[in-house]
Amino acid sequence: MDIATVKEDVWGREVLLGVSWDLLWVVGALALAAIVVHLLIMAIMSTPELPSAEGRHLERHEGMDRGFHWIMTITVFVLLFTGVLPVIGIDFSWLTIHWIAGIILTATIGFHVFRSIFWQRPKEMWVGSQDFQEPFDDSIKPGKYSLAQKGMHHAMTIVVLLVIGTGLVLFAVIDTPWWSRSNALAESTLGWTFLLHGLSTLGLIGLIALHVYFSVRPEKRFYTRSMISGWISEDEHRANHDPGRWSPDKSA
Repeated sequence: MDIATVKEDVWGREVLLGVSWDLLWVVGALALAAIVVHLLIMAIMSTPELPSAEGRHLERHEGMDRGFHWIMTITVFVLLFTGVLPVIGIDFSWLTIHWIAGIILTATIGFHVFRSIFWQRPKEMWVGSQDFQEPFDDSIKPGKYSLAQKGMHHAMTIVVLLVIGTGLVLFAVIDTPWWSRSNALAESTLGWTFLLHGLSTLGLIGLIALHVYFSVRPEKRFYTRSMISGWISEDEHRANHDPGRWSPDKSA
């Protein structure tokens, strides 16, 4: 199966067009296979009793961070639907919706990066040697974020920045209210941009599928609740986190 699609120019040379969207079904199949394997492993393993949500509430996510998460979620889904549905044959006027959502996502990510650097603790997302021991030693609990959560965050960061970067390049050469479509980019450069934009989109689809799956898992559902309401209980904190590595100083 080809990764990219090409065409011949007037001189008979191959010109890169972009990603081969046949890979969409490969990404979907791999994500589904990963989910099925995890379901089977969890079915074999003994299921511990879930910690109680009762008692004092501890703040896990501030309102501003929850707002960022859901704005990003909505814009990413809009971008995926408007970008992928035409590829699979569902035709509609999608381009304007697509680039507007892209601008909103770009601004949202820019705000998040600025806030993370100056108002939050970037070290909470750093991966240290102790993090790699978590999956193999039940006595080692994570700080605010587990190794899996950090890994998902870093993978999402890479593909989202790649989507935004290539998207901005493509945005510069389409019709908008501020400028007319141009041929400023060489055909080969445009092809590489489309290829990277498509590959990062496929990566985003796979990561989102896994993220949604884990967000509805019974033992992880309290994290999803915390992204809505902002809090976890003291019992959930003790069961899933090391107070020495992360101890919320606010009640929610």
